[in-house]
Amino acid sequence: MHQNSLEYAQQCDAQDPLKNFREQFYFPKDEKGHQQIYLCGNSLGLQPKKTSEYIQEELNDWANLGVEGHTEAKHPWLPYHEFLTQSMATIVGAKPGEVVIMNGLTANLHLMMVSFYQPATKRHKIIIESDAFPSDKYAVESQIRFHGFNPKDSLLLWKPRKGEELCRFEDLETMMNNFGDEVALIMIGTTNYYTGQAFPIQKITQLGHQYGAMVGFDLAHGAGNILPNLHENGPDFAVWCSYKYLNSGPGSLGGVFVHERHANNPNLNRFAGWWGHNKQTRFNMRHEFEVLSGAEGWQLSNPPILSMAAIRASLSIFEKAGMENLRKKSLQLTGFLEFLLDEMKDERIQVITPRNPEERGCQLSIQVKNADKQLHTKLTAAGVISDWREPDVIRVAPAPLYNSFEDVFEFVNRLKKIVI
Repeated sequence: MHQNSLEYAQQCDAQDPLKNFREQFYFPKDEKGHQQIYLCGNSLGLQPKKTSEYIQEELNDWANLGVEGHTEAKHPWLPYHEFLTQSMATIVGAKPGEVVIMNGLTANLHLMMVSFYQPATKRHKIIIESDAFPSDKYAVESQIRFHGFNPKDSLLLWKPRKGEELCRFEDLETMMNNFGDEVALIMIGTTNYYTGQAFPIQKITQLGHQYGAMVGFDLAHGAGNILPNLHENGPDFAVWCSYKYLNSGPGSLGGVFVHERHANNPNLNRFAGWWGHNKQTRFNMRHEFEVLSGAEGWQLSNPPILSMAAIRASLSIFEKAGMENLRKKSLQLTGFLEFLLDEMKDERIQVITPRNPEERGCQLSIQVKNADKQLHTKLTAAGVISDWREPDVIRVAPAPLYNSFEDVFEFVNRLKKIVI
């Protein structure tokens, strides 16, 4: 049972087997040099201290080797993405051949929809959650238009019930019962950016496949946060970014999962580029396109090595910490945060993220009735870096790699002083 005291929080930190990983990250400081409480890893993860070392290594090889770095660098650039594959596959619960790091998240989503959204006269609809991240909605709508359909007819929104914040699976079942033979694709954000609700990947996948639809997920708020077990849960594809919980730096590369059952499917459309071509003949410029097996076959261009070096730095930390351990600590941190918020006994404050720990990740979305962004501004002035979403929600995400129980306690303590 949790206790509402600083001493209890410090005791939890002392017993935390992951506590030393905190020292491997830089924390922002205020103008007076005081370390801030950083609870915004759901938007941008902190920088690992080893990132500059990993990037500098590539800069040195570039300076000393020039073009020869493609084959002679300490970590040769030609196969560089392969150095990330096993670690990334472990994080998302996939086989190595099902995963590749490339491009940005939305570019990857488009590439996946080229292959997995193949609308026909009757089966042309896409289902997304009603409050999907805007970029996902824009991408889906543009794909619908590209294929000659109208989003007003072809886009179905999985909505919470009136007066509720969260989507119910049984309502998605009803949608499929009503429109299943018209749905070409279900494309859901595994962990909703606004509410923090984590959706059941396996149940959604099985439901979509039952009606003959393809199923994909946006793991932007899931990768490095929840345990998606993509291979076992069986969606057709997934995409994600690496700069949130995966700490790879602003605007860094995204990732793609394609289930192995599609590894060698000749009937899938795709937009092709030379990095998806057979590695043995890639540099013989006269060959016809010969697609690589697995997720690598969706690559377009040779990757940006400096960005991949930053990803490799972060993934090396994940390898040592282990996702199972991180998930366990995450549940403890959010449980403690939820307890402290309940202890405030303030009717204005409501956690809209699911109370069931299995239906959420690191993030708790805190609704403060009748508040506006001034509340967030005051929190920032009090040394807390969190995230504000209109109209009245503070998103707080204690990331288990670098956040502590004391961080959580101090956040709530400072929130109390502001909302009085």
